[in-house]
Amino acid sequence: MNIAAAELGVQEATGHNDGERVETYLRYTHLGKGYEWCAAFVSWCYGQANLSQPRNPWSPALFPHGRTYWKKGKFADPQVRGFAIADIFGIYSNTVKRINHVGLVKQQQGDYIVSIEGNSHNRVESRRRHLRTIYALSNWIDEPSASIRP
Repeated sequence: MNIAAAELGVQEATGHNDGERVETYLRYTHLGKGYEWCAAFVSWCYGQANLSQPRNPWSPALFPHGRTYWKKGKFADPQVRGFAIADIFGIYSNTVKRINHVGLVKQQQGDYIVSIEGNSHNRVESRRRHLRTIYALSNWIDEPSASIRP
């Protein structure tokens, strides 16, 4: 989370998915400037923390079955009742019929999460999002077979 927090305020150079830092995030996932970069930012943060995965610029790819523990307002394991720092949240778009935006969970505050996310208003920013706007949560820190931590 410290890695992501250090990037707060990074913004696009021209508002077209470009700029030195944005292009660094995109290169980490083998893309050049001009692509949406929220998933690349999350992947880059994990890479900077010496985690090899996820490393994918496509938002839906960050929510495979074995790592997604909360979806559509329900926990996969009824014993889990909270979200962990640095888990990934996904927002679903009815227009494109898939998760189309992701970010990192900084903390949970009741029915809200506080996030750090890239490509939000063309920059890296912290936001407060209601849980009803969150479609899924995934955990990439623990091994897929490990118990999800509360």
